[in-house]
Amino acid sequence: MDIMLRLMILTKSEDDPEHCTAERLIRRGKARRIGRINEIPKCSIVLNPYAYSYLKQFDRIWIERCGLVAVDVSWKEGIKFLKNIKRGQQRVLPIFIAANPINYGKPFKLSTAEALAAALLITGYTNEAKDILEEFKWGLQFIEINKDRLYRYINALTDEDIDKVQVEMFNIRIEYNRKLIEILHQIMLNEK
Repeated sequence: MDIMLRLMILTKSEDDPEHCTAERLIRRGKARRIGRINEIPKCSIVLNPYAYSYLKQFDRIWIERCGLVAVDVSWKEGIKFLKNIKRGQQRVLPIFIAANPINYGKPFKLSTAEALAAALLITGYTNEAKDILEEFKWGLQFIEINKDRLYRYINALTDEDIDKVQVEMFNIRIEYNRKLIEILHQIMLNEK
């Protein structure tokens, strides 16, 4: 990595460590494990699907100063946990398509590695994102699958801009966009 970023993963170690992207990143020294909410730096960016504001390029300053935190918990058991995280600056990623082999081609079903990489790409840390993705055979395919979305999300300055991009790219009506995201998260939970 060009600069030393503080990448952290809040994990409950619920997944099989052999297939968990979060565990691989921790083992390889790409991210640091944290086990409790109070270990989240107060000014860090926390990727949380229940946040009210999207991650945007200007969040880079907070990542540089305080770090980036991904939360790796079981979707079914983790809903209450995710909704109760208050430390850090909560951000939701815009819609991306997964490249991981388990959920290939599905929206919202990103691995922890893909989520971290997406956040780094949006905030201008391209080399760092590639460094994470290169840990996986399928990793760089994530950028290829999402290149048009990435370009548009990087250039979006407001939540409304991101809503408009998602409406255009996924052919959904703007007034239903946020509600649709919430519904799709619920569908995803029921599939696990």
